[in-house]
Amino acid sequence: MRTHGLFLAGIVAAASLSVNVVEAGKINVLKETGSAFSQIAKEALPAVVFVDVETVVEVPQRAYRQNPFEEFFGGGRYRSYGVPEEAEPRKYSQQGQGSGFIISKDGYILTNNHVVKEADRITVTLGDGRKFDATMIGTDPKSEVALIKIEDGEDLPCLELGDSDALEVGEWVLAAGNPFGLSQTVTAGIVSAKGRAETGIAEYGNFIQTDAAINPGNSGGPLLNIDGKVVGINTAIYTRTGGYMGIGFAIPVNQAIQIKDQLIKFGKVTRSILGVFIQEVDEDLAKSFGLEESGGILISQVVEGSAAEEAGIEGGDIVVEIEGVKAGKVGAFRNRVASIPPNTKIDLKIFRDGKYKHVSAITKEMEGADIAGGDVETEIYDKLGLTAETLDADGARQLGVEGFDAVVVTKVEQGGAAWRAGLTPGQLITSVNRRPVADLNDFKEALAASEDTGRVLLLVNDGRSSRFVVVTLD
Repeated sequence: MRTHGLFLAGIVAAASLSVNVVEAGKINVLKETGSAFSQIAKEALPAVVFVDVETVVEVPQRAYRQNPFEEFFGGGRYRSYGVPEEAEPRKYSQQGQGSGFIISKDGYILTNNHVVKEADRITVTLGDGRKFDATMIGTDPKSEVALIKIEDGEDLPCLELGDSDALEVGEWVLAAGNPFGLSQTVTAGIVSAKGRAETGIAEYGNFIQTDAAINPGNSGGPLLNIDGKVVGINTAIYTRTGGYMGIGFAIPVNQAIQIKDQLIKFGKVTRSILGVFIQEVDEDLAKSFGLEESGGILISQVVEGSAAEEAGIEGGDIVVEIEGVKAGKVGAFRNRVASIPPNTKIDLKIFRDGKYKHVSAITKEMEGADIAGGDVETEIYDKLGLTAETLDADGARQLGVEGFDAVVVTKVEQGGAAWRAGLTPGQLITSVNRRPVADLNDFKEALAASEDTGRVLLLVNDGRSSRFVVVTLD
């Protein structure tokens, strides 16, 4: 019996040892991960800068001259607070701050457009406390990318740029920056998604979504992969409170590099346009056109004299691939076309009359407010006769409608379709054609269902109650 007891004790001891070994292995993995994060932070933070911006703002004001009757009658029934008249506008300095990161030893810095736009003075502070004046090289509001440069920069710490196309969902990433003015901060998370085109953040961009904490002040800072290379520029968060809620967005660094190169070379950004009106192909449309599966971009109209017309593209064609890559959704396709340099020959795989064929098109430069690969929903949006914006946290608080996903009507054209339907500024639109809308991009996309009917069904909320409104298009 004693031998048997010793045997059992040995089994228990061995099992305990095995558990300890397993637990030790897990702890070692955590230690290695933490060590990797520490090393990335140590190497990257010297090149992450605090961006301080000063902008001179002019505010119109009125001066008051004394009521002339007051001088003779000493006030009484003629006393007043004066008569308003125009005065010199008052000037004051407005401060802003954000993040950026150095990409070259001579001081080029990538950041966000909204951090430095309209700045009269830019100061950057390095991690070691050194301060430098910086000059604006150029900004691109349509992508939210900006490029500034330290004056007389020499042998500065800089970050290596990675390949955002190679980034995989689930990969570890670190967000560096200066949230709430707290300099040299690093947070960790994973890549939650890629190719987020319908975010409402910028007109062009397939954003990286991450759960690495991004807060006010992080804008313009780098998103780093596990090798310490930059894969994105931290830009915005999705929030209902004004703070971090687990969803952040970063501009892919490959897109930023294209913008940066154009800003250095030309001082501006040029984009391509095909000259087509487009919409996504859902299951019903796919069946109608004889396409085996949904997906692709339906050409509803070709603009006269456009690159698409010259290439022989016709209304009713479905683009399934662009340069060997699936066309994707409307936003992604539009961004892809826009990012190609003008006058570039591109290959499009299209589906027409039950057959696939390849078409070569030479893109043209986008001019003025023209859109790259226009869309049906934008045309319908114009016909509505209203202007709408995504309802953000601040706007929701001001209107007393926190918790809503919606767009807010900011302007209604008198005599237009929306005006005739009784819409007014300040109202919220929560669904279009029975499709919920969370932002302006959702709103515009949902309008495509009205192309054939000429009517738009809106669910409108005035802060007290909701009601359906039918808008008949002109």
